[in-house]
Amino acid sequence: MGFERYLASVLIVIMLSFITSSQGYKFYVGGRDGWVVSPSENYNHWAERNRFQVNDTLFFKYKKGSDSVLLVTREDYFSCNTKNPIQSLTEGDSLFTFDRSGPFFFITGNADNCKKGQKLIVVVMAVRHKPQQQPPSPSPSSAVTTAPVSPPTLPIPETNPPVVSPKSSEAPSDAVEPAPPEHRSGSFKLVCSTWLVLGFGIWVSMALGLENVVCFLVLNY
Repeated sequence: MGFERYLASVLIVIMLSFITSSQGYKFYVGGRDGWVVSPSENYNHWAERNRFQVNDTLFFKYKKGSDSVLLVTREDYFSCNTKNPIQSLTEGDSLFTFDRSGPFFFITGNADNCKKGQKLIVVVMAVRHKPQQQPPSPSPSSAVTTAPVSPPTLPIPETNPPVVSPKSSEAPSDAVEPAPPEHRSGSFKLVCSTWLVLGFGIWVSMALGLENVVCFLVLNY
């Protein structure tokens, strides 16, 4: 039971702190004295003890018609010039919310009271944004882009015409060679034999004087 109460109180504190941080903090200028000519603490000393952020609010306590609060430039602040205010608060118990960071200059609407010290400088702190996490830088190996690999180029076959070997002057091995001319040895032998017989016959006829034999041989030839 005690743990549940502790947990509930922690959650309430967290919620209140979240609401306060989102809506800003309300500061009472001058404390119990309010917005007067001679506060118990100098307004600028009071401002230096505090830290102001965007969305914080200043509460100026005064009676309506008896005083006012003017938001002015730096030059008008030091010169207590009340004629050209940036913003005028005259309704009494005025509230002013910081909408930006940087310095803000406030003076009273009474120039004499401003010269006596009824003025305030508030410096609002700059808004701190959470640093954004940057993506990790790519490593050198991954940063190198891979060039597209082109398909291998196939060699183009040569289209040279087939080489025709010159015709050989020699005849093919299986060609039939012409038969050599026949020698007419038989006719030559026949002629020789005939002339031998004829010569022999003439010799016989001359020797024997037989004309009949010669005629026989001539006729047979």
